[in-house]
Amino acid sequence: MDDGATIPAVRVTMTDGREAALADLARPLVVYFYPKDDTPGCTREAQDFSALADDFAQAGVTVVGISKDPPQKHAKFAAKHALSVTLATDPDGSVCDAFGVWGEKNLYGRVYMGIERATFLFGADGTLVRQWRKVKVPGHAQAVLAGATGG
Repeated sequence: MDDGATIPAVRVTMTDGREAALADLARPLVVYFYPKDDTPGCTREAQDFSALADDFAQAGVTVVGISKDPPQKHAKFAAKHALSVTLATDPDGSVCDAFGVWGEKNLYGRVYMGIERATFLFGADGTLVRQWRKVKVPGHAQAVLAGATGG
């Protein structure tokens, strides 16, 4: 996805089970992809975005975390870690495909298909302002907030 691209015409399933088009969510919009609920890196990332939720809200920025985990698992994950960030699921992989985050991964010599940790910032007009690929979790949420607020 190149800078200036518009929000893809894809739908996600929210934790409460309702479907939503990403393009219909309030903007500016941060969409972050993560591999799996309740794993160390993904938990830390969700906690970091949750810790900054008020700052994002004050700046008028909507934040949505997306993985392929089902809504029920998202709900348990959010409750277990007192997360305030919005989580959504991509049940058929169409959202991951649209953003180009589904691909081959390698962990300890084992090759498998999975979600690349990546974040996308869309401006108020729905165009891609910035993207972060192959994200390292420490300090990432703060970097995204700075990017979203011009700080």
